[in-house]
Amino acid sequence: MILVLQQVINGVMLGAVYVTVALAFNLTIGILNFLNFTIPPLFMLTAMVAWASAQYGLPFGLSSPLNWAAALGDGIAVAIAASLVVERMTFRYMKARYGDATEHAIPLVSSLGFLLIIENLVRMAYGTEPHRFTTPFTNMNLRFGGLIVSIPQLFSLVLALAIVFGLSRLLKYTRIGRALRSIAENPDASLLMGVDVGRIVPVVFVLSGLLCGVAGAIFAINYGQVYAGMGNEVGNKAIAGMVLGGLGSIWGAIVGGVIVGVVETLSIHLFGGDTVQAIVWGLLLVALIVRPQGIFGHHAIGKGKL
Repeated sequence: MILVLQQVINGVMLGAVYVTVALAFNLTIGILNFLNFTIPPLFMLTAMVAWASAQYGLPFGLSSPLNWAAALGDGIAVAIAASLVVERMTFRYMKARYGDATEHAIPLVSSLGFLLIIENLVRMAYGTEPHRFTTPFTNMNLRFGGLIVSIPQLFSLVLALAIVFGLSRLLKYTRIGRALRSIAENPDASLLMGVDVGRIVPVVFVLSGLLCGVAGAIFAINYGQVYAGMGNEVGNKAIAGMVLGGLGSIWGAIVGGVIVGVVETLSIHLFGGDTVQAIVWGLLLVALIVRPQGIFGHHAIGKGKL
């Protein structure tokens, strides 16, 4: 029983990463009705840039190797900048050139192209093998009657919950939040009512890049290892958590991410690591049959969820 409880704790802590990435997915699908495939590579890019900054410093000899905190800040900044580049290409440029014909299909496909470009550039630059990211928080644990709770993981979970709470307040009680919710309801009507859609949409991508950056930083600190394929692994679980919690639901991202994290750790403990994908996606399939909109979701994307 102690071992099972320990795996549940580990799963909840792992869920903090999935929650943050799922929230980035939920923002774009809830507000823009668009599944942004660049979110997993942005998560990976944050961690890899942080590792490279800590190992080699800034490019072109601008600095010596950075400490872990500055390196993570560098990685988050790069993720936000890359997310804005994606916005310029997948939304602004394509819509200006092709109009409403690109509303869903071309942004979706172009974001998939960015996914492949970013991943392959990182592989070319740093290879596919795992790299060690060192922080001063190794082996900082709390013990409760045989149960071990990692302090960095506990902090990461609290940070993820604080981000979700802060984002929900931002969307409900600020001018930018009201503009974002109006775009989620009806972009054309928002434009007629005076919302500057061209200036508000980049906010979604800045927030998505920030969330990916925070998730990448959390992963690097907690697990001390980064690699080029980490985005796909975490992104798949985050998508499962997003759908399970409810498409576009901010609070659903918490529940879905934590459930996926717990299911993953228990699957590894009880049945072995090879069963994780089958069990997680099998659970998702059952959930879709029983409740297609997810735990907190709605049937119509972009309608009243934020």
